[in-house]
Amino acid sequence: MEETPRGFYVYILFSIKDHKLYIGFTTNLKRRLQQHARGDTLSTQHRRPLKLVHYEYFINKGDAEAREKFLKSGYGRRQFKQFLKRTLNILQHISKD
Repeated sequence: MEETPRGFYVYILFSIKDHKLYIGFTTNLKRRLQQHARGDTLSTQHRRPLKLVHYEYFINKGDAEAREKFLKSGYGRRQFKQFLKRTLNILQHISKD
């Protein structure tokens, strides 16, 4: 029986605290989100709470890395914000309450 290939995830978190996005890459999304929630990740520990707003699954590591790099670029970040403008707008208003 053939082993299922390990997947790669690109994910985007929204900081309820500062309304900024964090874009990351991992092979284990559940574990990585737990690390962010506990404050184990230096880059997001002071930006909690965080909300997962988007993730993508890839079977090829190079494709996932290229997608992460694109989303971190100015154009990619703007395109993503436009893509999820309604979700981000709701989150920004909820966090002010």
